[in-house]
Parts: sequence; structure tokens; C-alpha cells
Amino acid sequence: MAKQKKQPRPKAVTPKGFRDYFGTEVEERKEMLEAIARVYHRYGFEALESSAVETVEALGKFLPDVDRPNEGVFAWQEDDDGDWLALRYDLTAPLARVYAQFRNDLPTPYRRYAMGPVWRNEKPGPGRFRQFYQCDADTVGAPSVAADAEICGMLAEALETVGIPRGDYIVRANNRKVLNGVMEVAGVLDPTDPEKFAHERGIVLRAIDKLDRLGTDGVRALLGEGRQDESGDFTKGAGLSDEQAEIVMAFMDARREDGPATVARLNELVTGSAMGIEGVGELETIAELMDAQGYGPERFIIDPSVVRGLGYYTGPVFEAELTFEILDEKGRPRQFGSVAGGGRYDDLVKRFTGQSVPATGISIGVDRLLAALRAKGRIGSEAHGPVVVTVMDRDRMADYQAIATELRRAGIRAEVYLGNPKNFGNQLKYADKRNSPVAIIEGADEKARGVVQVKDLILGAKIAETATLEEWKDQPAQFECPRDGLVEAVRKILTAE
Repeated sequence: MAKQKKQPRPKAVTPKGFRDYFGTEVEERKEMLEAIARVYHRYGFEALESSAVETVEALGKFLPDVDRPNEGVFAWQEDDDGDWLALRYDLTAPLARVYAQFRNDLPTPYRRYAMGPVWRNEKPGPGRFRQFYQCDADTVGAPSVAADAEICGMLAEALETVGIPRGDYIVRANNRKVLNGVMEVAGVLDPTDPEKFAHERGIVLRAIDKLDRLGTDGVRALLGEGRQDESGDFTKGAGLSDEQAEIVMAFMDARREDGPATVARLNELVTGSAMGIEGVGELETIAELMDAQGYGPERFIIDPSVVRGLGYYTGPVFEAELTFEILDEKGRPRQFGSVAGGGRYDDLVKRFTGQSVPATGISIGVDRLLAALRAKGRIGSEAHGPVVVTVMDRDRMADYQAIATELRRAGIRAEVYLGNPKNFGNQLKYADKRNSPVAIIEGADEKARGVVQVKDLILGAKIAETATLEEWKDQPAQFECPRDGLVEAVRKILTAE
């Protein structure tokens, strides 16, 4: 009988394109999202937690750079004849389904915010993962651009609340109707046949959205025959003539010294397009509303280069860009870039109901914003772990648990060492690995005298950098205190750090 082949052990590796998050990272994200949620809540928005799984049909085909719904998503079929299901790729498409499903029970307008992971089955790269967090706020059922202006103002307040000061960010707004008007003037949009030139318009949108990365020459190439990158890969362009391409390029260069001048230039570019003129008027109204709320040009501007890649936007679109400089991997200074984007999508709910439902919203890239806060030094300082209660006598575990419980009830993180207590040095090594600020020691002698030893590990580490072990023993990094004064002694150390 052949010997059965031994089953190999599974590899302990994170799947490609995914990552694990540990203690401090999770806490930093949680605190940031809670701060943003408080801002949204003040504006009257309600929390919504929708399913992470949707039908492929419900998600639709609105992922950037893909044409079919089964591209870019993680999807599977329930059984041979069942529905195709997929992990959500953003938080907006599920909102459209939720609103359509529960619209008779929800208020109109419906204002909601949502936070959670989304999944995209795309090629991963440096800093680009297949699972990432988003933080959204949307208003469904409000046709007025006052809703768009409110979203922009709320976004600015959220950024300042989490630690991005004025002067380090700008909220930029544009209108897809204006761009559509420009494309109508350029001859790549026919108002009587929306599907005509749809493929070319998609390439134009994605090309403009890459302006920061590719520059004007790269965008112009994509508007024409196409572009070959440094690796030799060729991306087919929209096939516009030089005259058509120049009209689009003029649109991207339409920003002037202030809002009124930009509006005037946009009006020139969309002359002859009713849709374009309507879009310019909406932008002008948004700018007036932002100014009335106190959001001047240092925080909000009209910028024609903002287009957003997703195909479902129908009107105003906006982005939050961080303007401070960081150093790239080669040590070169560059601006941090965009951390949030959104816009109006009046046709998304219509897919379910057959009736147009106005909607607008914003999505914050959580990981990007966290990286920005670290770059600004707002977060990322080494966080303390729990106070560690060491174990000197296995038979007195109840005493040690009582000490930890007393500290916890006083609001202090604490744990009892639950490894092998035989080697006391290992207990202190454990406390160091946990970045514990304090270790508590209570042997039989301390117990009999009603005292405990308190070891200030943070101060001890500082002293140990310059002192010998014998010198360290005489320092105040370890001291004795009455058992009933333990909480006060520990709190004094923590507040001094």
C-alpha cells in the first residue's frame, strides 16, 4: 500500500493585495472616523451600515476603467442557477439599492453617512490594496445644489476637525454638465443620442482625471491616438482630432485668478450648449453659497480640472486636495494630493425605480487621510500599552487579578501577566514589548507589609540609556507605595508622560 502523502502545511502569508492592521493602526483609524462621524452627525446625517455583499446586478457597472460589472469586483454565483453576488466596491452603489428598497420608510431628503471596508479586484501596487476603508456622506432626494455646497462645507470642517489645518487643504469643485457642454462643442457628445461617442467620452474623462500624474502632454496624447508609458505599454486614446483635443485642453486650463473670472471663461467655452450653460450657473450658485458660509478661496475654489473618474456623476463634482509637501520614496518634495472626492449622481437610484432621484455625496479615502495625518505629525506617536501586573507567586493569582481590576475600574488599561511566571526577567521583557508604561510587583514581603513596587518603565528606559544597571536601581524609576495608594501612583506616572 502506497504511503499517503503528507498534507503540506498552509503558508502563513497575507493574500496578495491585502494587509493586516495591528493595535495602534486600528485605534488611530477608529478615533479619526469617530471624529468625522461627530461632524456628520452635527450636520444632521444619520449612520447607515449596509451589507458588504450585493448582487452584481445591483452594483452596476460604474467602476473606473472597466466596462463590465464582473471586472474589478470579487464575485461568485450562489449556485448553478442563483444570483451573482459581489463584495461592494464602494459605499455609494449600495446606498442607491438601500434607498430604492426602503424609500417609503425613509425621510426625503435622506441624509446618511457610512464607514467601512470596500473591495476591488484590481492589480495591487505600492500603497494600493484590494481592500481599503471609505468614509462617505450622502444626501438623497435633494435636487438643489445647496446640498452640494453643504457637502463641500462639511468636508472642509471634517478635515479641520481631524487635524488638517486651513492652508493645508483646498476643496475644489467642477460640474460634469460643464464638461459635457465642452464635449458637445467639441463634437463628441450628441444631446439627442447619449450613447453616441460614449466610449470616447469615457476615455476623455479618465484622461483628464490623470492630469496630475501624466501632465498636459500625457493627457493630450490620450485625447488623441494614445500614449505609450515608460515601460512600453500602449494605452489607446479617444481618437479626437487636434481641434477637438484643444477644446478639451482649453477647458482644463480655464481656471483664472478668482471664481468670477473662472465662471466667465467657462461660459465662453460652453457657448452654444444649453447643458454647459446650466452647469456653469450651478457652479456659480455653489460658490455663492460657500462664500455665504464663510468658506473663502483659501478653502474652496472652482477648478475645471476636477472631473472624477466614475461614470455615474451627473452634475457638480468635488475633491479635497492636501496642499502641503511631503518627500517621496526618492526624497523629492511633492504635494500630498487628493484624499476625498464625490459629486452629484442623479441617475443612480433610477436604475432601480425607473424614476430620477437626485443625490450627492462625498467619499473620504481613510488610509490616505491617515497617512496625511501621520505626515503632519498629528498621529503616529508611540502609544502606551497596558500596565502589566507581574506574577511573583502562582498561588496568589486572585490578588494580582484584584490589582488589575482596581486599575481598570479607575479607567487605566491593565493586564495580569499570563505567561510562565518562573523567569521574572521575561515578564519585564513582555512589558517592554507591549510598550507598557508601568509594571506592578507584589511579592510575599510586599503583601505582608501592605505595599507594592511600582516600576516606571518609560523613565527606566530613558535612564538605562545612560546609566549602568547598578545606578538604575537607585533611581526613582522604581519605588514602593502603599497598596491603597496604587491607583494614584500609577495615574501620576501616566499623566506625567
